[in-house]
Amino acid sequence: MGGCDVVILAIDTSAGTSVAVVSLDGEVLAQRETSDTMRHAEVVGWAIAGVLADAGISSTEVTLVAGGVGPGPFTGLRVGLAAAVAFATARDIPLLPTVSHDAIARGYYDEHGPDAFATGLRVVTDARRKEVYWSEFAGFVDGVPVRIEGPAVAKPENLAAAPVQIDATAVSAVDLALVALAERAAGVSRAFDPLYLRSPDVTMSTGPKRVVQ
Repeated sequence: MGGCDVVILAIDTSAGTSVAVVSLDGEVLAQRETSDTMRHAEVVGWAIAGVLADAGISSTEVTLVAGGVGPGPFTGLRVGLAAAVAFATARDIPLLPTVSHDAIARGYYDEHGPDAFATGLRVVTDARRKEVYWSEFAGFVDGVPVRIEGPAVAKPENLAAAPVQIDATAVSAVDLALVALAERAAGVSRAFDPLYLRSPDVTMSTGPKRVVQ
């Protein structure tokens, strides 16, 4: 592991399933991901075990956990968050709730450099039901994307045109980890508040239905 004394495990299931381990200085130690949006529960454990094995570390060497809080569909999102909470609780280490759209924006700004900071950026992900989740950004400060609006949910046709729009189908757990580390260094603290943004597709029963003979 190269003597790193802080390793962050990042988990995001707001789109596909993405898991990574990253050192405090930003070195990517391992990552695994799948774009499958229907099998989060089946693959998240495999991905966590896989990145630890790939990085050559044990669970006891993880000192922070970043959990992508979405926005994302209810069932998929809560799988990753449950895994993040379980890992952090079992190890008694800090859990850093991190907005998934911020990770996507970070990846864009990192790829395009400072020239992109002055241009408005919209991140869009699939919310199903013919809707999208969206967030607006205006630059990048100390490793943290500056989110000025959102996350919110809307019909695509109800969104005004944006200077730059990313229609993302995946969230990088590496970028999630890097945002979490940058926010931690900047003293940003966020409540653990999953961004479902609407009620789940499946609702609890209110009791047996009355049968009319």
